[in-house]
Amino acid sequence: MTITPLTPGATARPRRDAWWPPFAAIAVAVFVWWLLTSVLAGSDSLVREFAPQHVVPALGDLISRGVLLPDIAASMWRLLVGLLIAAVVGIPLGLLIGLNPVVERASMPVVQFLRMISPLSWAPIAVALFGIGHQPVFFLIAAAAVWPIVINTAAGVHAIDPGHLLVARSFGATRLEQLTSVVLPAIRGQVQTGLRVGLGIAWVVLVPAEMLGVRSGLGYQILNARDQLAYDQVMAVIVVIGVLGFCLDWGARHLLRERRRPVRVEDSDSATSL
Repeated sequence: MTITPLTPGATARPRRDAWWPPFAAIAVAVFVWWLLTSVLAGSDSLVREFAPQHVVPALGDLISRGVLLPDIAASMWRLLVGLLIAAVVGIPLGLLIGLNPVVERASMPVVQFLRMISPLSWAPIAVALFGIGHQPVFFLIAAAAVWPIVINTAAGVHAIDPGHLLVARSFGATRLEQLTSVVLPAIRGQVQTGLRVGLGIAWVVLVPAEMLGVRSGLGYQILNARDQLAYDQVMAVIVVIGVLGFCLDWGARHLLRERRRPVRVEDSDSATSL
């Protein structure tokens, strides 16, 4: 039996064929959107302002006014800082819970209690503690993203084969060496999953968190457009939020996963016998 790498042409056609179903689904979704807002809605209905044909002109207006790109940059900055805080807190906490049974038994009731509270419920407390500005947004994003990171990190530690740690101890490895040489490499996949899940939750929380008095960001821009009764711009910002969220998840999925080259197994012995 021989194993040979697949040539690029061997997977070219399946990859091309895999593109048309998503595009077809997007086309159907846009058609239903247009049908609901432009055909079925009444002639004097406010719903017509949310029609897809108004989105591109509204985006052009937002860009020409110089507000859309700075708002995107502000939202991305807050997302990055909040997610970084969640990772700095969540990964060590997950390691501590996973490696110490006493800490796990003591902390699990508190962790389960806190993670079931909506992050936006902390908004009044965040504003009271940090005031108006970036800090309460950072706090809410971190509070939303930290729990998937904690739980996935602890689950990764629990999934480690105990024999690996026993072998490391038998060779005289210190606790730090066990952590860096056995534990951290073994839980990399679970930590990556926690980061990706945390990213998705943080992006969902970001927009309403930016409605807490900040003067920039996509959430603020939605409120600003609503106050001006520019509902086409509201819809345009919503589309931007969806597209950016999709791109963030796609990027995280491809950056965090391990890339493996596909292989094809050829059983030469069986082929010969046939």
